[in-house]
Amino acid sequence: MTMTTEQAEWFAGTFDKLVANVGQAVLGKEHVIRLTFTAMLAEGHVLFEDAPGTGKTSLARALAATVQGSNSRIQFTPDLLPSDVTGVTIYDQKTQKFEFHKGPIFSNIVLADEINRASPKTQSALLEVMEESRVTVDGTTYEAGRPFMVMATQNPIEQAGTYRLPEAQLDRFLIKTSIGYPDHASTVQLLGGANLKDRSKEITAVITTQAVADMADLAATTHVDTAVLEYISRLCEETRNAAETRLGVSVRGALAMVRAAKVWAAAQGRNFVLPDDVKDLAAVVWTHRLVMDPEAEFSGATADAVLTRVLADVAAPQQRAAV
Repeated sequence: MTMTTEQAEWFAGTFDKLVANVGQAVLGKEHVIRLTFTAMLAEGHVLFEDAPGTGKTSLARALAATVQGSNSRIQFTPDLLPSDVTGVTIYDQKTQKFEFHKGPIFSNIVLADEINRASPKTQSALLEVMEESRVTVDGTTYEAGRPFMVMATQNPIEQAGTYRLPEAQLDRFLIKTSIGYPDHASTVQLLGGANLKDRSKEITAVITTQAVADMADLAATTHVDTAVLEYISRLCEETRNAAETRLGVSVRGALAMVRAAKVWAAAQGRNFVLPDDVKDLAAVVWTHRLVMDPEAEFSGATADAVLTRVLADVAAPQQRAAV
């Protein structure tokens, strides 16, 4: 069943309230907050490539507080073990039974700080839970719950001692973006409230985690016309055929765009997706999925440039597909 016009209006109003609430803690970053909530309601994950001190931790805490959810922070280091993330089974001598002690991954909002500093083995521990929202330990499966979102960060400056994220893991992030430094006015406002060490502590809940799950289910009913689906498919094919790329957008990436575009459209009060929604999200949903050809990259080609050209070359549909 497709979302009604009234439901779309309610969704947009609630979405705006969520964004405004988090905006009290993360000043001047409305667009990034909207992208993050889009990922949450599309049941995806976000990768932030940012310098330290831009407010990533505050954003995670404010998101959790806004939806009455739990949040945890995992500092990724070279000696971090997979069990430090997912949890471990321990034998209890009193009960003479094995008990599973959940790791920090069992939270609604998980901040994976400097994810590229952990070993590939530990990074891979995130793959199952990010894709399927569940963890399997010693043959037993544990659900992560809803909502569940991993907000991973990596520092683009200090690369010494880091492990490059493999394409398979990058592909599991719905969105890759950056918060960046605040503008002048927001910086002055932040400095004026320097006595507030953590603005996210002032955030009060707007909705419950169950309401977030209901919003995610509602967003999934947003209508996507066949013409828009064909447009997305053509764009993906063009990224694969581009001379500068070794790997273009995968099928997972195309599905991620559909899910994100549904939420993006509903957040604007529409119960249908437009080609413009795809264009708005293309950079954050697809750029990190492109694997560039080394020679082309050495010559100055970038994933952003390839995607910009593809969007310009592939004509957007002007009318609905014939039924």
